[in-house]
Amino acid sequence: MNIAIIPARKGSKRIKNKNRVLFHGKPLIYWTINAAKKSKIFDYIYVDTDCAKIKKISIDCGAQVPFLRKKKYSSDKISVNLSTYHFVKRINKTHSMDIKNIFQLMPNCPFRDYKDILNSYKKFLNSKSKSLISHVKFYFCNPWWSAIKKGEKVKRIFKKTYKKRSQDLPELITPSGAIWIVDYNSFLKKKSFYLNDYNYFLLDWKNGIDIDTVEEMRISKHLNF
Repeated sequence: MNIAIIPARKGSKRIKNKNRVLFHGKPLIYWTINAAKKSKIFDYIYVDTDCAKIKKISIDCGAQVPFLRKKKYSSDKISVNLSTYHFVKRINKTHSMDIKNIFQLMPNCPFRDYKDILNSYKKFLNSKSKSLISHVKFYFCNPWWSAIKKGEKVKRIFKKTYKKRSQDLPELITPSGAIWIVDYNSFLKKKSFYLNDYNYFLLDWKNGIDIDTVEEMRISKHLNF
């Protein structure tokens, strides 16, 4: 059995009511629920939220919200891995299910579509890894040249590579919250999708967009599906 969990707490600080903001005419969370439904690989599509308004929207969009998230797991100091873990533990107490794989689909990734979910699942099944996390390329940003701000100065993270040409450096990729998959038993044991042997699925840059700031939201609204 595959289950999808869409974490959607109400307390977004950078974008007020982010998961309910209209995006191309629909609440932002709609696009993730819709992609999950169209993939047709899930026995259950759950939204894990602490908000009654998000619950109503999610149910209207075709997801299930069996309960509201407990307050102690709704803080921005709690990792999404941990909140999903507690959701899984709780759903096991209220429902008798033979869960095999858990998918975590962040609602702030509206361009990830059902084909991405299906293709990532196919790679997961064909690999020997117990978890898979979606990634994207950096494109115009070169992480090898990155630095930490220190007041009016900067501290280079990589002290040698910033002097080299980008074409002479290994290509780096970075995680996207679009599609995370994990074996159920491994997740219960580790409480994380980041298993030691986790695999990756490379998304197109647009499909892997995580909208976290007002500027990212403004730019993303100009992109077409």
